[in-house]
Amino acid sequence: MKKLFLLILILPFSILGQNTTTLKGVVINKQNSPIKDVAVTYLNTGTTTDAKGYYELTIPILKTIEVVFSHVSYLKHTKKITLRSKRVLTYSPILTALNNELNEVVIKNNKNAAKGIKSIDAAKVKRLPGVNAGVENLLMTLPGVNNNNELSTQYNVRGGNFDENLVYVNGIEVYRPFLVRSGQQEGLSFINSNMVQNIHFSAGGFQAKYGDKLSSVLDITYRIPTEFKTQVALSLVGASATIEGQTNNKKGSALIGLRHRNNSLFVNSKQIETNYKPSFTDVQAFASYQINDKLNVDFLGNFSLNNYNYTPISRRTRFGTLLDPIELIVFYSGQEKDKYITSFGAFKADYKLNEEITLNATVSMYNTQEEEYFDILASYNLGEVDGNLGSENFGEVEFSTGIGSQLNHARNDLDALITNLQLKGIYKKDNNQLEVGIKYQVEDIKDRIIEWEVIDSVGFSIRPPHHSINDQPYDPYQGALQPYQSIRATNNVTINRVSGFAQFSRKDFWNEHQIWYNVGMRFQNWSVKANGIASESHFIFSPRAQFAIKPDWEKDMLFRISGGLYYQPPFYKELKDNLGGIHPEVKAQQSIHAVLGNDYSFTLWERPFKLTTEIYYKHLSNVNPYTVDNVRIRYQAKNNATAYATGIDIRLNGEFVPGNESWISLGLLKTQENIDDKGFIDRPTDQRFKLGILFQDYVPNLPDLKAYLNLVYNSGVPGGSPSYADVYKFQSRLGAYKRADLGVSYIFVDKNKKATSGWLRNFKELTAGLELFNLFDINNSITNTWVRDVYSKTMYGIPNYMTGRVLNFKIGVQF
Repeated sequence: MKKLFLLILILPFSILGQNTTTLKGVVINKQNSPIKDVAVTYLNTGTTTDAKGYYELTIPILKTIEVVFSHVSYLKHTKKITLRSKRVLTYSPILTALNNELNEVVIKNNKNAAKGIKSIDAAKVKRLPGVNAGVENLLMTLPGVNNNNELSTQYNVRGGNFDENLVYVNGIEVYRPFLVRSGQQEGLSFINSNMVQNIHFSAGGFQAKYGDKLSSVLDITYRIPTEFKTQVALSLVGASATIEGQTNNKKGSALIGLRHRNNSLFVNSKQIETNYKPSFTDVQAFASYQINDKLNVDFLGNFSLNNYNYTPISRRTRFGTLLDPIELIVFYSGQEKDKYITSFGAFKADYKLNEEITLNATVSMYNTQEEEYFDILASYNLGEVDGNLGSENFGEVEFSTGIGSQLNHARNDLDALITNLQLKGIYKKDNNQLEVGIKYQVEDIKDRIIEWEVIDSVGFSIRPPHHSINDQPYDPYQGALQPYQSIRATNNVTINRVSGFAQFSRKDFWNEHQIWYNVGMRFQNWSVKANGIASESHFIFSPRAQFAIKPDWEKDMLFRISGGLYYQPPFYKELKDNLGGIHPEVKAQQSIHAVLGNDYSFTLWERPFKLTTEIYYKHLSNVNPYTVDNVRIRYQAKNNATAYATGIDIRLNGEFVPGNESWISLGLLKTQENIDDKGFIDRPTDQRFKLGILFQDYVPNLPDLKAYLNLVYNSGVPGGSPSYADVYKFQSRLGAYKRADLGVSYIFVDKNKKATSGWLRNFKELTAGLELFNLFDINNSITNTWVRDVYSKTMYGIPNYMTGRVLNFKIGVQF
C-alpha cells in the first residue's frame, strides 16, 4: 500500500519531467554580492532567488524561451535559451543597479511592504552616528521604536518593554544576558553590523511563523561571502575586524567578525566621577557550505566576554526649579565587578526536496554565565541651593535637608542553558505558499540572589518599608537592626516548551487589483519545574492574519490590515518577583492586536519618496506589571492587570538630497494599565510623542565629503518609583529626551573611486571621519535615584543624567 501511494505521488512529476530540465544559478550585482528576491520568469512560470541569490527553475527542452531576471532595484535582464538535451544548465547573471547611490528604492511596493515589514539598507548602519552604532541605533530612528538610553542597544516598541521583542539572525532566535541593570554594562549587541546583509523589521501584526512575543520582530540575514576581503574599523571607543572568503570550489564560505568596545569616553562625560574599566569583546562566525544541489548547511557561532569594573568616587547633581534649586552631593567608597560570559552555537540545514518543497532543520544552544558583585557605600548630602542673585553665597548649598548614607551589597550568580531543536517545511506552488514548523526547547536556569540595602540617616538605621509603625527619629526603635531591603533566594528552574505554527499565503488578483493575504496560527505548551516542584502545563493558541491590496490606480498605493491574538508565555525573568521567588503559575500575557497601514509611493522633485502610515491598537489582558530601572525590568510575577496601547506611526523617506536617502519619523502613543482594579495609570513605557530624523548630505563640489545627522526627540516617560512603593503615588514624568548626533566622513577610496597609483592603491576602501555625539550637550535622564529626607519623610527623585557632548574619531579600511 505504501509503495502504491509513493508511486501515485511520483508519477505526475516523472511524466512532467520527461520534456523539461533545470536552469539554476546565483544572481549577483557588480560588487559580487548575491541579490535576494529577484524574480526569474518565463511566460507564466517563475521563481525568486533566496537570501544567497540562488535560484532553480524548471524549463522546457527543444524550445526557445526568454528568461527574465527582474528586481525593483536593478535593471531588467533577459536571456534567450534553447536546450537540445536534458542536461542541467547553470547561468549566473550580473545585474546593474538602477541607482548606485541609493540602495533602497522606495517608489515600489514589494512583498515585504505587503507583510508590514520594513526593509532597511544595511549600508546605513555603518554610516549612522550614534553612541551604540549598529542595527538597533538605526531602528531607534523609526516611528514607534523608543529608548531614552543611548548607552543601551535595547528598545521598546509601541508601548511594550525590552523583553517583548523577537530577534532572529538567519532564522535563528538569539537571546541576551539576564542580570544586566544598566546600559553601561551591556557591552556589545549580539548583531554584528559588519556582517549584515539584510534588515527586516516589523513593529506589530507579524506572521505566525515568528515566535510568541507581544511587540516586534527584527529579522537579520548575514551575508554569504563571494570573495576574500578584510575590513577593519578603528575609533576612540573600540575596534572591529571582519574577515570573509570563499572556498576554491565556490561551495563553502566563511565570515568572521571580532569586536572590542570601551565606553569610558562616554561615562567620563557624566556627572559621576568614576574609575571605570570596562572590557567588552566578542567573536562571531557564520559559515555556509553547499554540499550538493539540494543540501546546504550553515553554522552560526558567538562568544562574548564582558567585564564591567566600576569604582564610583563622587557625584554632584543639581535639579529642581529656578525658584527652588536642590543639589545632591555624594561621596562613594567600594566598587562593582560584573562579568558576563555568553556562548552560542547553531547548526542549520536546508534541503530542497524538489522545485516546490524545502525542508529546514535547526539545532542551537545558548549559555550565559553571569556574576554581579558589588559593595558600594554612598554618603550623601541633600541641600537647598541659594538662588538669590544678590547673595554672596549664590549657587552654594545653604541648608541640608537630608544627610545620611546608603550601603548596597550583592553577590548574584546566574547560569542559564537554552537548547532547542526546530523543524520547518515550505511548500511553494504558483502563487501559493504553505509553511509549517515545530520547535522543542529546554531552559535550564540556576540563579543565586544575595542582595541587601541599608539606609542610615544621621546615625540611625531606617527600618524596612513593610513595618507598620515608624516614628523615627522621634521614637527610637528597640528591635534588631534590619536592612531596608533584603533579597535571598536560590532558584533551580527548568522550563520545557513545545511550539509550532502553520500559515498559508497567496498572491492573487481581485479584478485588476493585486492582493496578498496570509492566515496562520501558533501554539505553545510549556511547563515550569522550580526548585524541584513541577507546575501544571500551560497551553496557548494564537491565530493571526494579514491582508494587503494594491489598487489599480494611477497613484502607487498599498493598503494593508493585520492582527490577531498574540501571547507571550513567561520567560524566567517574568516568573521571578521582586524578592527573588519563582511563580510557576504565571500565565502568558495576552494581546488582541490590530494594525491598519498604507504605503504611498510618489515622485517629488523628480526623485522617489514613500509615505508610510500605520494606526494600531492593542488590548492586553493577563498583564504582568513591571517597573523599569535603567534597562532592568522587575516583574510582580502576577497576572493582575489589564492594559491597552494605541497610536499612529508616520514615516516619510526618500531622496531629500539627490542620490541619498533620508527619512522623518513621527509617532504618537498612549499606553495605560489597570493594576488590581485601582484604575488606569500610565505604563512605564508611555512615550506619548516621538520625532526621529535621519538626514544624509554631501558637499556638491566635493561629493566624497559626506555628512550624517541623527536627531531624536522623545517626550518624557514616567520616572518610576522607589522600591516597595505604591506606583499609583509616583506618576511624575522625566524630562523629554533630546538627542542630536552628527557624523562627517571623507571617502578616499571605494568601489566608485579606485586608486591606481600611490599608497591608496593598496585599499579597496578607505574612509575617515569625525562623530560629535550629543551635539547640543543636553542633560537627558533615564531614571531617578530616590533619596529620602527622614524628617519630612519625602522621597526626592534625583535624575540620573546620561552622556554629555563627546567627540569621536573613526577610520574604516577594506583590503
